[in-house]
Amino acid sequence: MAGSLNFSRRTRLQDLGGLPWGLILLICAMAVIGVAVLYSATYTNPSEADLPMKQAVRFGAAFCVMILVALIPLKVWFQLAWTAYFSTFFLLVCVELFGVTGGGAQRWLQLGPVAVQPSEFMKLSLTLVLAAYYHKRWTDESGGFVLHIPPLILISLPAFLIFKQPDFGTTLALFASGGILIFLAGLYKRIIFAVVAAAVGSVPLIYGFVLQDYQRERVDTFVAQLTGQSVNLIDDGYQIEQAKIAIGSGGLTGKGYMEGTQAQLDYIPEQHTDFILTVVAEEFGFLATTGVLLIWALILGLGLVIALRATSLFGRFVAAGAVATVAFYILFNIAMVLGLLPVVGVPLPLLSYGGTVMITVATSFGLVCAVHLAKDDPLQGL
Repeated sequence: MAGSLNFSRRTRLQDLGGLPWGLILLICAMAVIGVAVLYSATYTNPSEADLPMKQAVRFGAAFCVMILVALIPLKVWFQLAWTAYFSTFFLLVCVELFGVTGGGAQRWLQLGPVAVQPSEFMKLSLTLVLAAYYHKRWTDESGGFVLHIPPLILISLPAFLIFKQPDFGTTLALFASGGILIFLAGLYKRIIFAVVAAAVGSVPLIYGFVLQDYQRERVDTFVAQLTGQSVNLIDDGYQIEQAKIAIGSGGLTGKGYMEGTQAQLDYIPEQHTDFILTVVAEEFGFLATTGVLLIWALILGLGLVIALRATSLFGRFVAAGAVATVAFYILFNIAMVLGLLPVVGVPLPLLSYGGTVMITVATSFGLVCAVHLAKDDPLQGL
C-alpha cells in the first residue's frame, strides 16, 4: 500500500502531463456552458440569482476532486473498492434511519453543514466493487449464471434502499449501470433474454404493488401522452407540455441568449435542474442543442476508448462503468424532457444545478483518467 502511494514531486508532474487533457478540457467546456445556461434560467428569479456562482464554485471543487482521483494509483482504487461499497451502503442505511427529507423524498444525509446524497455515491462504489469482483473471478468460461449471483446481490441491496427513499430514477440507473458490467462480463445470451423477459413480465406487478401513488400518476401521464389521450395540462402533464413548447419554440437557431419566453417567465418547473435542456433548446435552438449533445457523445466516446485500451480487467470495467453511469444520466434526462420516459428526477450532468451529482460525475471521469494513466499496468497479483 505504501508503495502505491509514493507521490514524489517528479511522479506527480509526470502523471499530470500524462492525463487525457483533451477529455478534461471538453468537460470544463461543458461546465462553462452549464453556468452560462443556468444564469439565463435563474436571473429573473431573485431567490435563485446566486445559483450560477454556486455552480461555478462547485465545479472548481469538483475539478480538484477529478484531478485528485485521477492521480491516485489504480491499484489503490482496487484495494478500496469493497471498503467504498460497504461505507456507502452504511450511509444509505443512515438515510433510511434519520435522513433529511426534501421535495417529498428522504434522500439526503446531513453531515455538519453539508447535505449529501449517498445514492449518488453508490453508483461509483458499485462500479468499483463489481470491477474488483470480476477482476478476481472472471475467466473465458464465465458466461453462466452462478458467477453473476453476487453482483446481482450487490446491485439489489442498495437499489432496494434507494427505491424506498423514494428515488426511482437512481434505482433504474443503478440497475442499468450495474447491468452493463454484468453484460460486459460475458453473461450468456439466453440468460440475458430470460432476465429481460422476466423484467417485462414483472411490469404489471411493479405498477400495481410496488410503485407509490404519485409514481403511478407519472406513468399514467406518460402512457396517456404517448397514446394521444387527453392529459390534465394544469396538473400531471403541465411540466412536460411546457417543456415541449419551449423546445419547439426554439426552432433551428433559437430565440437568443436570455430571450426565451418559457425560461424567462418561469413556465417550466425545475428548469434550472432536471429541465435545463429546455432552456438550451429554446434560446439556442436545435443546432446548438445538438452541438451540446455531440460534445457529450465525444466525452463519452473518449472514455470508452480509454476503457478499451486498458490492460487490466479492473481498469476496463472501472472506465466502462464510470462512462455508463454518466451516459445513463444523459439518456434518462433527455428521454424524460422529451416525454419519452416518465418524469423521474434525473439531472443533466454539468448543466443542471446540483452539487452531489457534479461530484459524482467528476469522480467518474477522475477514475477514467486514473485508468488512462495505468493503461499499461495489468495489475497482476491483485
